[in-house]
Amino acid sequence: MTAEIIYGSKIAEEIREKLKADVKELEKKNIHPGLTVVIVGDNPASKSYVKFKQRACEKAGIRSSVIELPEETTQGQLLQHVNQLNEDSSVHGILVQLPLPAQIDEKVIIESIAPEKDVDGFHPYNIGRLQTNQDAFVPCTPLGILEMIKKSNIPIKGKHVVVVGRSNIVGKPVGQLFLNENATVTYCHSATENLVHITRQADILIVAVGKAKMIGKDAVKEGAVVVDVGNNYLSDGSLAGDVDFESVKETASYITPVPKGVGPMTITMLLQNTLKAAKQISS
Repeated sequence: MTAEIIYGSKIAEEIREKLKADVKELEKKNIHPGLTVVIVGDNPASKSYVKFKQRACEKAGIRSSVIELPEETTQGQLLQHVNQLNEDSSVHGILVQLPLPAQIDEKVIIESIAPEKDVDGFHPYNIGRLQTNQDAFVPCTPLGILEMIKKSNIPIKGKHVVVVGRSNIVGKPVGQLFLNENATVTYCHSATENLVHITRQADILIVAVGKAKMIGKDAVKEGAVVVDVGNNYLSDGSLAGDVDFESVKETASYITPVPKGVGPMTITMLLQNTLKAAKQISS
């Protein structure tokens, strides 16, 4: 068996074309979706992500702006910027790029964003609504993963989904999303004993640990669907996922590649969330 490759890049393109059309329809009603990203400091990875987001917004017709603040910005100063954006009716989505410098408490900043503008889906209000299966802004990577699985016509109901990773950004919310879709969900993490024994039970295996090629062929059940969220740079400068793609593709039925897998879906879901916020705020 050789796995069918799920290219998130292709699915993302199709979704973005529809989003572009939706933006034009909103503009006819004089609604102009707008996203503002706040970045503190000079983290190269963060700056790169922000550029990707800006480009994606431009292509979709969404207004985007970036507020760049120096590394020494205080928590109080950042809160002032967020509060101003909360009050600005032309801004529908607010995204504070993580990580933040050590002097700023990420939780305080996340909780200061108006829940109706929280297009990252990190505010406790949105997390609570996700947990209770209500309409909410869902973190972009988990939402992108669910969309990929659905668009690939892979059954979810009753399937055993194993999530390797328990971050608030990917692991926890992606498990909850699949639970809401009537899957049976198991979480694994750094303290899990007999990890391979558990991952081999997965019908759908989602790996988000940040450790290159951690999951090999021996950890995957024949015919499983494997979603690789990893984004690891190797010593030779190449990019690798958390899954050993070459060996696992011989066992899995479906597998996502790195790159061109989950990554493009994450930014696409950010656009989708921004559009959703614009519709809700303007209604």
